[in-house]
Amino acid sequence: MIATQAKLVYQLNKYYNERCQTRKAAIAKTIREVCKVVSDVLKEVEVQEPRFISSLSEIEARYEGMEVVSPSEFEVVLYLNQMGVFNFVDDGSLPGCAVLKLSDGRKRSMSLWVEFITASGYLSARKIRSRFQTLVAQAVDKCSYRDVVKMVADTSEVKLRIRERYVVQITPAFKCTGIWPRSAAQWPMPHIPWPGPNRVAEVKAEGFNLLSKECYSLTGKQSSAESDAWVLQFAEAENRLLMGGCRKKCLSVLKTLRDRHLELPGQPLNNYHMKTLLLYECEKHPRETDWDEACLGDRLNGILLQLISCLQCRRCPHYFLPNLDLFQGRPHSALEAAAKQTWRLAREILTNAKSLDKL
Repeated sequence: MIATQAKLVYQLNKYYNERCQTRKAAIAKTIREVCKVVSDVLKEVEVQEPRFISSLSEIEARYEGMEVVSPSEFEVVLYLNQMGVFNFVDDGSLPGCAVLKLSDGRKRSMSLWVEFITASGYLSARKIRSRFQTLVAQAVDKCSYRDVVKMVADTSEVKLRIRERYVVQITPAFKCTGIWPRSAAQWPMPHIPWPGPNRVAEVKAEGFNLLSKECYSLTGKQSSAESDAWVLQFAEAENRLLMGGCRKKCLSVLKTLRDRHLELPGQPLNNYHMKTLLLYECEKHPRETDWDEACLGDRLNGILLQLISCLQCRRCPHYFLPNLDLFQGRPHSALEAAAKQTWRLAREILTNAKSLDKL
């Protein structure tokens, strides 16, 4: 048993050093290329409208606010200033979303975003995005990369297609620190020892983001109040939870397997599903020793089996917001195809570690 385990860990490390590192290097190169173009577009936006200040900055070879959705798809979060005069309200009526309401006694004119406040006093995510989209469209025509970048049409999101190869979504957002959403109040579960009180305090202090984008749970049935809502995102909190042990290495292997074998029609799976299941695996295996290098194979198999189960049940709850289903809106046939393909992968890795050489 131990020999089989050791063989799998050896093969996984080899896979990590060959396949995962190659993927990482290729993506890092793409990110540099993409960020040059995005920065140039955002610089033009800022000239036209100083309220949209580019927050895309490189810190220790990583770009702050840049998320990799897949090797050809990226999201840049553009942090806006001055949320101060608004109250954050998440009463659970819109899973995964919250609204920003003008604080009692505050005048609209006190807000930097006065013209985006609705009659009932809400700061409209949709109105801000619509204005931003117009500015980006103008900036694309003026920027020095105008020959290689164009807007993606037929969407309310702000998306750029670069060199006909990459798509980048630019999402206006507010950073919320020092508060924690009521809809995530059940975290951490009292009976689960991971991640421990100190780490919980750090994660909650890290806070979350409010993004102006189409909401998972609202697609197709947007009333005006709902399209004014902001989407909750916990990227920094999640990254902090994945520090230590072989967690990040495990995520890297999962992302590489997804890119190579689970990029399927209907796009049932993205990197965020992998990250979510890894967080659940951390709860199931709360001891730090469970995340020693020697356990990498066991953890990976556990996550793949959990993924198959989620795909078969057609439900993948968000880690912090369990009422939000990350498979919502995905075609059933695509989820079924992904379940079969994941099962093939898991079986191959479980029965023959050397098969990783070919995966």
